Amino acid sequence: VWAVAKGSFLNKLILVPSALMLSYFIPWLIQPLLMLGGLFLCFEGFEKVAHRWLNDEEVVAAHAKNLKKAVAKNPAELVALEKKKIKGAIRTDFILSAEIIVLALGVVTGAAFVKQALVVSFIAIGITVVVYGLVAGIVRLDDLGLHLMQKKGKALFRQLQRKVGQKVLAFAPILMRLLTIVGTTAMFLVGGHIIGHGIPLIHQLSEHLIKILQSIPTIGAFLGAVSPTLSDAVVGLFVGAVSVGLFTLGMKLVGKKH
Repeated sequence: VWAVAKGSFLNKLILVPSALMLSYFIPWLIQPLLMLGGLFLCFEGFEKVAHRWLNDEEVVAAHAKNLKKAVAKNPAELVALEKKKIKGAIRTDFILSAEIIVLALGVVTGAAFVKQALVVSFIAIGITVVVYGLVAGIVRLDDLGLHLMQKKGKALFRQLQRKVGQKVLAFAPILMRLLTIVGTTAMFLVGGHIIGHGIPLIHQLSEHLIKILQSIPTIGAFLGAVSPTLSDAVVGLFVGAVSVGLFTLGMKLVGKKH
């Protein structure tokens, strides 16, 4: 987590000055960059789904088994795997950080340049500290559970600590799987939202659909409230499916495996 957090700070160090310069000199370029970022998020999200559901279960299981054997025999394999995951996380963080910085910049559009720089820098640093602090806490949940379970003594408080430790330890892997689902869903929602608002036709269709749903008696208010989120999800899934399909086709055409 600390390695990814350091990469995230480096991302911000690159992105904040770049965003400010773009906003000052070539503001028209920000929207296309946002769209590319949204496309990447949709691609990443759908690639995760495709890898989980479209691959043969036996192939996936065999790959996992071979990976465990390789890691057990050679610790260097584990280090290499961790570095690969860190690079992937930092790459995704770069895209998300760019989206956050541009959105923050949009809030202070028209303000003095110094104020823009201060606001964007504060948001960039604050979000990094909060997000990765929270992630570090989640990652150490199992250690906390084990620590509580190892408390000695027959006192009621010690017994309570051990019980809580058991529950925390059992909940940790469930939370990890849940966060994986939430994170992938967020990719579709954020990417779909950016692309949907960046393409006027999609935005107009979404607004028209919301008005139609809101006019339905009794449940119109509820449908109108959830329809923007559903619209973003549909756009994100569609764009992700198309981009992954085109990428896979391109790899086959050039004779390379993804």
